[in-house]
Amino acid sequence: MFFKNLVKPYIIAEVGVNHENSLDLAEKIIRQAKLGNSSAVKFQTYKAEKIACKNSPYYWDLKKVKEKSQFKLFKKYDKFNESHYKKLKKICDYYSLDFLSTPFDLDAVKFLKKLVPFFKIASADVTNIPLIEQICKTKKPVLMSTGACNLNEVKFVDDFIKKKFPKTDLALMHCILSYPTRYSDANLNIIKVLKKKFPHRVIGYSDHTLPDKNSRVITEAYALGAEIIEKHFTLDELKGKKNNDHFHSMDYYDLLKFWKNLSSPEKTSKKFKKLIMGKKIGRKVLNCEKISRKNARRSLVTKKNLKQGSIIKNNDIICKRPGTGISPIDIRKIVGRRITINLPEDHIINYSDLD
Repeated sequence: MFFKNLVKPYIIAEVGVNHENSLDLAEKIIRQAKLGNSSAVKFQTYKAEKIACKNSPYYWDLKKVKEKSQFKLFKKYDKFNESHYKKLKKICDYYSLDFLSTPFDLDAVKFLKKLVPFFKIASADVTNIPLIEQICKTKKPVLMSTGACNLNEVKFVDDFIKKKFPKTDLALMHCILSYPTRYSDANLNIIKVLKKKFPHRVIGYSDHTLPDKNSRVITEAYALGAEIIEKHFTLDELKGKKNNDHFHSMDYYDLLKFWKNLSSPEKTSKKFKKLIMGKKIGRKVLNCEKISRKNARRSLVTKKNLKQGSIIKNNDIICKRPGTGISPIDIRKIVGRRITINLPEDHIINYSDLD
């Protein structure tokens, strides 16, 4: 199994789009990820038109990121194309780091499969069945975050992949889909829940809390059995900067503290440990995740103008945010249905639009 054979802890420095469309900045971040002894550097691959409807609302802290439109925010940082990611892969190779990038649309999967050792599925795409299928068809291992999920949803995806793609190696990441995540919402005890419920899977942790002084959150996550640790990463000089993901990203100093913790006798204070562990309950959607669950998940959306009376085909629809319409899980219930009214491009499809 791929994930079981990774050297542990496997640390993913999640650059995301902290590169701000600059290859030079991206290389500086990669270099610092190496200084922090990361295992991999991960980016995000998307185009605004394929991830969010024009009117898709925000789900982040407006005190940190002022933009209220998902589409406008994503449009600002979606300038990298296939050639850029190939260059980033070469830079990562130079520094002996695994190159990763989360695909947010089907086209991204097609060219990334040649560049990445495994795929990452974001929490918001747990219900995006067309994307999950496309990724699994590459026969690459899959790492999936479980933010804003209940346990039944995690089990649904696990069962879906086991049944349809039995040879796909899947690892699961505990994650709280809230930017930033309060320490009191980290609920690290869920790592133990996932390990118990999915003993056949490697379990990890994707962290969205603000970097704490001594990197104790990710240290405790590893102590609980999270073999893969992922956290947003930026340059030391950009750490805490508003907008983008800089404000909740760690830097290489934070990573060095983490590595020191593994060999140091110093322990997490009982008060802080109690705060980040959470209650010993099964995985459920937290209050802080509800807006993310609603606005960051996908709905079935028209890819073009569709005329009244036409039959919906696969290439007529696309999965976009927000998740206020019909879930991509139900795509097979929609394809083949007749449209009762004219539907414009970028329209979130509702059952009332169909016969």
